[in-house]
Amino acid sequence: MEGGRRAGATADRILDAALVSFGSRGYEATSLDALADGLGMRKQSILYWFSSKDVLLEALIDRSAAELAEALEASLARAGGGWARIEAVVRSVFRLAARRPELRGLVREVGRLGPPAATRLTLALDPLVARASAFLQAEMDAGAMRRHEPRLLLLAIYSTVIGMVTEVEVLRALGEEPSARSLVRRRQEILSLLRSALLVDDASRGDHAA
Repeated sequence: MEGGRRAGATADRILDAALVSFGSRGYEATSLDALADGLGMRKQSILYWFSSKDVLLEALIDRSAAELAEALEASLARAGGGWARIEAVVRSVFRLAARRPELRGLVREVGRLGPPAATRLTLALDPLVARASAFLQAEMDAGAMRRHEPRLLLLAIYSTVIGMVTEVEVLRALGEEPSARSLVRRRQEILSLLRSALLVDDASRGDHAA
């Protein structure tokens, strides 16, 4: 049992180091030799756990997707219904981005790499996407939200929120230095935008019911 814990700890140390390096320096710019040096181990030790750099990236994507899904599930478990669920998800993503900048960097890098890395992340999150689509469809059918194609709407929300928390250089080009305070402000702006775009006002809801 003790040996199993040590083995798991070694693999986690490698994944942690890869997360920081892939998210900050980039996947191509990170070598296994450099990772090994930073960890105080030989490259062969990394290859014992992960047979190639691609396999290491795949394992890191799987672990990161699980962490993201767990954070979203926890926020949804505490949320109410309707708009509160959308607000909970947006707040959860921003909270995670502020607390785990290295994870934020990895999501940005995976998006830049494109397939197959980006596809792997998308597939890992697909169960959440399916649930979210069903929720949005139900809200639209009930007249609580404006009609949109659910998956296209989710893609737009995902792109907006993830772009806001990961594209640091874009924010700087727009004259805003990323900080905890600016993230809070951007979060409120996105929530306001989504609320006005999605929610049906009481008068419109009455017309829908009639």
